[in-house]
Amino acid sequence: MAETSSLNIPTVDLADLASGDASRLERAATALREAFGVFGLVYIKNHGVDTQALHRYYDAFAAFIARSPEAKKPYGRAELWYQRGWTPPNTEVAVAGNGQPDFKECYFVAPYPNDEVAAMEFPELYPENVWPPDAPPYFQDGIMTLGRSLHDAGLKLLRGSAVALGLPEDTFTQLCERAPHITRALQYLPLTPAQVNTDIVWGEEHTDFNLLTLLPGGRFLDPEGKPAPSPDDKSGLYLRTRATPDDPNGIKVRGTAPAGCIVAQVGQQLEILTGGTFLATPHVITAPGVSGWQRQSAAHFIHVHTSAVLFPLEKFRTPSAIRSYAPPVLAGTYDIKTLVDIGLAPPSALDKLGYRHYDRLNRQRAGE
Repeated sequence: MAETSSLNIPTVDLADLASGDASRLERAATALREAFGVFGLVYIKNHGVDTQALHRYYDAFAAFIARSPEAKKPYGRAELWYQRGWTPPNTEVAVAGNGQPDFKECYFVAPYPNDEVAAMEFPELYPENVWPPDAPPYFQDGIMTLGRSLHDAGLKLLRGSAVALGLPEDTFTQLCERAPHITRALQYLPLTPAQVNTDIVWGEEHTDFNLLTLLPGGRFLDPEGKPAPSPDDKSGLYLRTRATPDDPNGIKVRGTAPAGCIVAQVGQQLEILTGGTFLATPHVITAPGVSGWQRQSAAHFIHVHTSAVLFPLEKFRTPSAIRSYAPPVLAGTYDIKTLVDIGLAPPSALDKLGYRHYDRLNRQRAGE
């Protein structure tokens, strides 16, 4: 795959989307069509995320991660498919990652109350939050505040994206009302001297399966656990652009946001709905070429509601799109299948899909 460190990934100003000025709106729409159509990723300015509060939260998250595995174990909720609470190291596996688990620990929360009806239908996708009773200061408030500010920025971007595609402004936002949105804090773990400069990466190449992902930016921790600049230029977010005749494998692009900006990435749900007009971003998190360093980051995942049907919207339902994205699938079903694929849900979760009442007939025939 060809590689470049700097292609012109567009930046969108959320103030342009809210301005009501036709020229500013068109400028933002043009940037979104290019960013999401070619790169699957856009940089956002005037996003409303408090950087100082973000780093205060990272301090609290680092204090939690520093606890022993035994102390964290009660919050590693496999029965919830790790959709809330702590995800231990070596748990999640990228679908295209050749079986190598990601070198990270995570903490999942839902920043908004659950849809009570959907929680009965998909209990593992809508569980209640899990909180350590002795959590470090600002651990709970910090991630909840972060998730809500990222969600608000994402909704503004989704409304702008709909307008950019010539759709009603609420096309995407109405599909994700009371959906199973989650915010995740991540800590990428230090590599040993024997692991650096090998094929091991912090996060294998993958595409997100949700609608839109918001990334507020992270920070490195040196071998003493103190925030520090990157130790080299090897580590970071890299994405793969859309395939072209000249570059059939796409181009590897470093996704470093300009100062003061955050990142938004297209997920598979948005790609499906737009019939491939917007592209889910294949991306990888590479590790530095020195041992002992960690990295903290966060992500907010906006989802389509579990009761929505994933299939190209009418405007994008070309024969090619139908062939690529058929058959239509319930978003909740899609979520379960993907969580099994990446190792967060057990294979037995697939038994939840489809008609499950044959046993009832067997019991009735047996007179039970």
